Amino acid sequence: MKGKFITFEGPEKSGKSTQAKLLKKYLSKKGFSCLFIREPGSTTLGEKIRKILLDKRNTHITHTAEMLLYMAARAQIINKIIEPALKKGQIVICDRFLDSTIVYQGYGLGMDISLIKEIGEFVTRGIKPDITILLDLGAKESLFKENHKKDRIELRSRGYHNKVRKGYLALAEKYPRRIKIVCVQDNVFSTQKEIRKVVDKCLLKK
Repeated sequence: MKGKFITFEGPEKSGKSTQAKLLKKYLSKKGFSCLFIREPGSTTLGEKIRKILLDKRNTHITHTAEMLLYMAARAQIINKIIEPALKKGQIVICDRFLDSTIVYQGYGLGMDISLIKEIGEFVTRGIKPDITILLDLGAKESLFKENHKKDRIELRSRGYHNKVRKGYLALAEKYPRRIKIVCVQDNVFSTQKEIRKVVDKCLLKK
């Protein structure tokens, strides 16, 4: 693969999408060919799966079905967008990837993490992020707006979301060369400044 694959991870409403889009603008101005995508989504199939997964009325979805739906959307985006873009030498910036499933369905829901990783390897065909920006809210509750309507995942208990954060920190400790923790600051651009420092180091590597 000639391109670079950058993923953004973090708890709900940590500002991932905003920061990923700001990074895309920054890298585009520097002359890089960049692509922003989100998981699940960014393909016709992926967006349909996203609606199913986030619809709070779908209380009947089992843990196994939930995990496999995320994987199905991932298989589609790998085949249709990520792999072709990387072969062209583009920088692909993705809002969530396999780490999310390991953390949300593994650490959060208690599913077999080794099984999730095994299925993930099959689905991603060995494609891994060159760098993962993990946005950590620390003591902050979240960046929810007061009038924000929560989706099916956001509605889960505080205990669940605490497990998610602990899962992310455990992955960061296990893969320190790939996963870089960036503490979310009150100012969006202060957070972005730290992200750019991390990404610039990655892109300047020979």
